[in-house]
Amino acid sequence: MRALSIAATGMDAQQTRVETISNNLANMNTTAFSARRAEFADLHYQVVQAAGASTSSTGSVAPEGVQMGLGVRTATISMDMTQGTLKNTGGDLDLAIEGKGFFEITLPSGESAYTRDGSFKRSSDGLIVNRDGFSLSGNVAIPDNARSITINAEGEIYAYFESQPAGQQIGTINLVTFANAKGLEPMGGNLYRQTEASGNPIQGQAGQDGIGLMRQGYLEESNVDVVQQIAELIEAQRGYELNSKVISAADQMMASTTQIR
Repeated sequence: MRALSIAATGMDAQQTRVETISNNLANMNTTAFSARRAEFADLHYQVVQAAGASTSSTGSVAPEGVQMGLGVRTATISMDMTQGTLKNTGGDLDLAIEGKGFFEITLPSGESAYTRDGSFKRSSDGLIVNRDGFSLSGNVAIPDNARSITINAEGEIYAYFESQPAGQQIGTINLVTFANAKGLEPMGGNLYRQTEASGNPIQGQAGQDGIGLMRQGYLEESNVDVVQQIAELIEAQRGYELNSKVISAADQMMASTTQIR
């Protein structure tokens, strides 16, 4: 009975959806987290009779065919790259991107990773690093005797010293964009790596070519809409229950068949 396997694929799809929603809700307070959405596609069909098939020797054809669907599958889990709300933190090294750009991070292996999480820190060497101690690309070092720094919307970093009233530019933070940011591979730790689907990173200065502007003293919040996620969770739960009822009904039908005398 095909209903058993079809309903099983439906239950598996709804379970995937619940797991995706669970991950979104778990990361509702994660800086710059992009919500995910499970998307589905129907499985292949068993063709019992093709549309347009001959139905008689006189040349009559079937106006519609008979195709039996075999269930559903997970097509993709897509990222919502909509920008989250910018939250004022007042931190000198807290940066938010107002636009579609990414910060480039250099991993210990020398590989580049990308993030929108701008909660940076200062290392013992004066380098600007992320929470895991991975340096921001460009290896900008803040002098030990700098009393404060400012970072303007174009990513230019100025250090202020006791003996100099005017700021001194010590570096620039560039941003990167991708032709298909949804194709990036999540690595964990708010980091992504490029893939063939995302395309190569396109480097540029903030404020140019629509790459986005930087906001010092702000962080981007998660773009998870909690109300929407709860509504989808209820819907997924109901879908799971309905598919389980199909399995129960199919089981009862098979039981009735075996009891025929």
